[in-house]
Amino acid sequence: MSQPSETGTRRFTVQGTNNPFVCGHCGQEVQPLKNGSVRNHCPHCLHSKHVDILPGDRASTCHGLMAPVGVQQSGKKGWVIVHECQKCGFMGRNRAALDDPKQPDDWETLIAISSKR
Repeated sequence: MSQPSETGTRRFTVQGTNNPFVCGHCGQEVQPLKNGSVRNHCPHCLHSKHVDILPGDRASTCHGLMAPVGVQQSGKKGWVIVHECQKCGFMGRNRAALDDPKQPDDWETLIAISSKR
């Protein structure tokens, strides 16, 4: 569902998408985030699925596997994982979920990805 913001740009809100899933890369069962945000990548291997064109819109028909190719530090969002779709080349960014009480992102995997570059 999209909503206009005060600046007139469209902001997407994600509703009904924080569901459990099985990772398409490593096969691990992934539980929803507990902090009110939406889980969009596997906490074990950090892979994702290409389902969005704009964050939260679920409008992509690609559905390719998105590999973690980098990590960035953002003062506003904390650690951000950079993903590249292995099917179409789309690049996306997802905030790391290091603070989830049930299934936090794997710190060692995050560090391994950050040291690749």
